[in-house]
Amino acid sequence: MTDTPTEPAVQFRDDVTVELIKHSASDSDVLWAARVSTAGEQSLEEITKDPERSTGLINFLMRDRHGSPFEHNSMTFFVSAPIFVFREFMRHRVGWSYNEESGRYRELQPVFYIPGEDRKLVQQGRPGKYEFVHGTPEQHKTVAEAMEASYRQSYEAYREMLEAGVAREVARATLPVGLFSSMYATCNARSLMHFLSLRTQDERARTPSFPQREIAMVAERMEAEWAALMPLTYAAYNANGRVAP
Repeated sequence: MTDTPTEPAVQFRDDVTVELIKHSASDSDVLWAARVSTAGEQSLEEITKDPERSTGLINFLMRDRHGSPFEHNSMTFFVSAPIFVFREFMRHRVGWSYNEESGRYRELQPVFYIPGEDRKLVQQGRPGKYEFVHGTPEQHKTVAEAMEASYRQSYEAYREMLEAGVAREVARATLPVGLFSSMYATCNARSLMHFLSLRTQDERARTPSFPQREIAMVAERMEAEWAALMPLTYAAYNANGRVAP
């Protein structure tokens, strides 16, 4: 007699996960890449020199938008977030590589997104001139209850199909975009700066951006990791209006 597989417990989250799992990124990477244009093979000396002595060069490159020296580095992040975040994220194609978990090859786990109480719920104003404001306790209650009920129903339908022998790639069609997925995302500093310029809100930005809160949560965590790796480049980015070079 074989045991019947137990259905995994449904979980609800209001946060995201971002982990820097691998990197080759430092301010000196910008310097040797930039100096090869004038110093040739002597630019290799910059690899072992203190980048603090060349803060002015990094700022010049950022200010005048000489972007290619900022591409000679790499950061790989593990991200766990709702599927709708990934669909926005993957619009960033230049300088990014992605590998996401597949609903064709594994059974998807019942982890779903429900906005936290600090998530603004109500959109006011017309397109292009709108803002989000905090919802009432009643609105938050409505959102949480409606999402939870919908998630449970959709996952129950998914499991029902799997248990009937239906292929995972077919059964997954019932699952909503609030389901959590996971991926590896690899980028360089230049592509990350472009991502941050569009997916964060910051008073230092020359051009305002109005990202959806959930992708901004991912971007803010990536920004914190990058700032620690390349502090001079990060400072120059902010000093020059958070515009990708």
